[in-house]
Order: sequence, then C-alpha cells, then structure tokens
Amino acid sequence: MATASLELPPAHYHFGADEFVFVEIAQAMSLEANFKAMTITAALRDQHLDGIVDICPSNASYMIRVDPDRLHPAELVEHLQGLERSATSLSADHVLHTRVVDVPVLYDDPWTRETLLRFRDRHQDPDATDLEYAARINGFEDVQRFISALSGAPYIVTMIGFVPGLPFCYQLVSPDRQIEVPKYVRPRTDTPERAFGFGGAFAVIYPVRGAGGYQLFGLAPAPVFDLSQTLPDFADSIVFPKPGDVLRYRAIDQTEFDQVRTEVERGTFRYRIREFEFKPAEFLADPDAVNSELLEVLYR
Repeated sequence: MATASLELPPAHYHFGADEFVFVEIAQAMSLEANFKAMTITAALRDQHLDGIVDICPSNASYMIRVDPDRLHPAELVEHLQGLERSATSLSADHVLHTRVVDVPVLYDDPWTRETLLRFRDRHQDPDATDLEYAARINGFEDVQRFISALSGAPYIVTMIGFVPGLPFCYQLVSPDRQIEVPKYVRPRTDTPERAFGFGGAFAVIYPVRGAGGYQLFGLAPAPVFDLSQTLPDFADSIVFPKPGDVLRYRAIDQTEFDQVRTEVERGTFRYRIREFEFKPAEFLADPDAVNSELLEVLYR
C-alpha cells in the first residue's frame, strides 16, 4: 500500500512548569509537519487518556495541558514519543475526518481599503494598496489574477490563536505556488472585525476589531467568533473554525456580501459545510486532484 513520508527530525519535548508539555515537530511550517501534529493530537484525543486537560495543535508543534496529580508529565512524554514513532508515515487509507467550509470574502472591499490607507507610513510600499503590493511581489500581472489565486484553492486550518477564534490557514497548493507576503513594517493600531489578512504564508480572518500587522485583502461578511452564540453554527462553541478544517475563501461581490450580512443580523446565517475524509497521503501525491475533489464535494 502506498504511503506518504512524514520523516522529520526527532521532535523536541519541553516541560512548561508542572502542567504543560510543548512538542516542537519542526522549526519551519510545512504541510508534512502540520499533518504529523494533527495525526498525533487526533490519536491522543481518541485515546481519552486520564489526566489530559487540553490538546492544542499548532502549525508545526502542539501543546498538551496535563493534570500532574493524575498523569505525570514525564509519563506523558513517553506516551507522546510512542505516538511520534507511529506517525512517521501515512498509509493511503489514513484519514483525517474534517469539514470543508465555504467562507465568502469580499476582496478589495471599501472598509479594509479605508483602514490600510490610514497606515501607509507603516507599510513596505506606501504608494500601493496591500493587494497591489502582494500581487507584484508574488509575480502576478494584476490584482484580479492574484485574487483568483487566493480564492482558487482551499486552505487548511493549521491552528487557532493570536486572539480567540483567529484561524491560521495554509493554502493547499504545492510549495512553488504558495503565496507569501511580509507583515507590515510596524503594526496597525486598527483592523476591522472579520478582515481577511495574509502574513507569511498564512491567511487569517480577524475575529474582532483591534491591532494587526498582516496585509489586508478583503472582508468576510460572516463571523468566525460569536461570543453570544446567536448563530446556529456557534451553538457548541464561540469559535467556528477548528484545526484541520478546510476553508475555501470564495470571492463574492457587494450584493452577496450585503445578503450575508442581513442573514447574520437576523440570526439565520449558516455556513455551507460538508463532511470530508481527508487523506494526507493522497493530497501529498496529487494536490490538484484532491483540491478538485474538495470543491466538488463542497458545491455539489
């Protein structure tokens, strides 16, 4: 049976006082490192090990909170090392059970444009918008072709963090097609709620208004964070995205943006969600074929 290699240097294990174990799988983010982190944390979650308080996967690492009165952190490390040894390769039938979600985004919207223009003194190119700058340094002929690349292939949620509910998302394309941009030279003191931003190779949606340093490309009409849990998709959690989710940041126009905002304000909005059995080995072997399947499942 075909396999995909997740051979990486041995992970580094660190203790955080008495309650935390931090595991660094790799120093650099890659899909292989993230798949390994998700594989290990998913297996640990399924084992329901007594003493585990919380499991937090990240881009190329993960952290476990443990109750030392029930499970000694050193014993946990031995257990995690065993899981690491079993996760060095992915068989063709290895599955990550996930969700594929349609996330509408109004690219080059008036709100983030107004914001970014107020902070040009903090940007690498004060004479260009964030989209214009990012398109140029990534080799695209114009902004529209750049937006097509941003919205064309889906992204995997590699972690939730920075502020509650913010999904870090890595586009599911080959390394030579990864879009990369630097953060602002100095952070902004203002970023609209639901802004679609990009920093390094990661796309994010800012869950609340606040400071930020990622390039601003658009605005999502629907939230990723709902403290009141008013919307149906937030019934079980104030945060909608989960690590391992696959999000498609679909480009929309102003009319659809306004329609979605109306549904959000009425409390009737629902994300388009499809369950999917994601096979990392198949993706690593043929990313474009798996992406086509993901979009077919999402919109059928």
